[in-house]
Amino acid sequence: MFALVRSEEVSQEIRKSRFRARAAPIETEADARRLLAEWSDPQANHNCWAWRIGAVYRFSDDGEPGGTAGKPILQAIDGRELDRVLVVITRWFGGILLGAGGLIRAYGGTAAACLRAAETVPLVPTVALEIECQFSDLALVQSRIAAREGASVEDQTFTDTGARLRIRCPADGAEALLRTLSDLTSGRLVVRREEPV
Repeated sequence: MFALVRSEEVSQEIRKSRFRARAAPIETEADARRLLAEWSDPQANHNCWAWRIGAVYRFSDDGEPGGTAGKPILQAIDGRELDRVLVVITRWFGGILLGAGGLIRAYGGTAAACLRAAETVPLVPTVALEIECQFSDLALVQSRIAAREGASVEDQTFTDTGARLRIRCPADGAEALLRTLSDLTSGRLVVRREEPV
């Protein structure tokens, strides 16, 4: 699976109708709804869209005949093996009816063109870990996390005896990182929670 690096926009005219596709990376359904509200043009005839976050997806034909807009946009997302992405296509009608097949090709093709133009990166599954260490081990634990590719400290709070760190790292390297940190602290490291993302 892949994710978009940043937002992308592509416009094209098809039989006098103007189509503008916008695609953006999203993390939550709230992100999708916020961008959808921001990007929808009330002066346009249609603002059709689709988004996917893992196994959860939604799409809308926004007044176009059923199955001719939202679903082809989602198929373009899936065809590029993208996740955590929203695509909105705004259409200004040009006076020529495209028919169901023409609409499917127009929406699917415009979405695909936008997604082809977008820069992508492989989506690496990560895990969030909450660990607790003593003050005497803190600097060493922080340096080992910083040295591990893809690992980072997201939050740090202090306790009476040390610190509690929320870290994120690639899921396939989580066990190795925990073993390293446990060895460094002579087993004093406490893992509070693991949560895959």
